[in-house]
Amino acid sequence: FENDIRRERQAEGIAKAKAEGRYRGRKATIDPARVKELHQTGLGPAAIAREMGIARASVYRALAA
Repeated sequence: FENDIRRERQAEGIAKAKAEGRYRGRKATIDPARVKELHQTGLGPAAIAREMGIARASVYRALAA
């Protein structure tokens, strides 16, 4: 019962924050356009990751998007 009440309060707080524009999540740290640009120049995913200081999986994710 208490969990239900807490969950309702939490949902209300999240809805209020979204309405006020304060619930947006983390800002993007990877520029997908830059990843694609480097990929078009012939660099492989590992080289792009080293160049940008990000994980190789992030490069694959950006290229798929």
